[in-house]
Amino acid sequence: MEYKDYYKVLGVDRKATQADIKKAYRRLARKYHPDVSKEPDAEARFKEVSEAYEVLHDPEKRAAYDQLGSGWRQGQDFRPPPGWAGGGGFGQGAGADDAFSDFFESLFGAGSPFGGRRGFAGAQGFGGRQARGDDQEAEVTISLEEAYRGTTRMVRLQAPVVQADGHQRMEPRQIRVKIPAGVSEGQRIRVAGQGAPGMGGGAGDLFLRVRIAPHRQYRLEGRDIHLELPITPWEAALGATLQVPTLGGWIDMKIPPGSQNGKRLRLKGRGLPGRAKGDQYVTLRIVTPPADSEAARALYRRMREELPMNPRENLTV
Repeated sequence: MEYKDYYKVLGVDRKATQADIKKAYRRLARKYHPDVSKEPDAEARFKEVSEAYEVLHDPEKRAAYDQLGSGWRQGQDFRPPPGWAGGGGFGQGAGADDAFSDFFESLFGAGSPFGGRRGFAGAQGFGGRQARGDDQEAEVTISLEEAYRGTTRMVRLQAPVVQADGHQRMEPRQIRVKIPAGVSEGQRIRVAGQGAPGMGGGAGDLFLRVRIAPHRQYRLEGRDIHLELPITPWEAALGATLQVPTLGGWIDMKIPPGSQNGKRLRLKGRGLPGRAKGDQYVTLRIVTPPADSEAARALYRRMREELPMNPRENLTV
């Protein structure tokens, strides 16, 4: 097998401090992380960099590695020196996986306290720790009908992408989000794993705040729907059964006899759906027919004579 010069892999001197090693690893991990790198050999380079850091950031492993001396050079065939037992007795372990190179396993053993079985397939974060991505927030505007029935939306986000030099730039991306039926104004929907990507950890979450656009006919208050219903004077006076629109379709509603303008009626459970269903409130608005013909004016004069009333009799100063 070939000897691996871990110092050369990280681009540091053999006398580098732990801070220097950590800094070099962070820079290279950003460059070759498989989740963000566009380098063709990113995954292989990331494993190589991570393996080098696995050894050099640990004082005991580094000391064992340094016992080999500086006579070995990268690319040379390597055989452990006689009597070498995994770096001074660290011990060989059975069942090695391919997370580390054969060179690493020959030094430390796959099952030893310093060996593998942890793997880099999950991609370590900086400093050997996994770094979960940041959560992101966005807003989406839907119609009241969509809030009632549920819908899907394509949401456009700006996501950070780590460049080869370690700096970030923002790139647009789109995700399809399912918005459940019964969502209310200002509610936040959590979309797991659709936030910013992490370094070695999972992506953060997306929190989508819902805005419901004003409606030409209904007014929304919490989970309740409000509707103003125009009716005629005789429907208000005599009572009637009228068809009333709701978000779920037309339904019959009884208008009590003698109803006055502004009277409010409730349609239970006809608001936004959910564990606690909203209601629909219907406010009556009496519309007076226009006196735009002689026959209509004659009818109003007759009502004045036969139905005398003074709606202002209780007013005072």
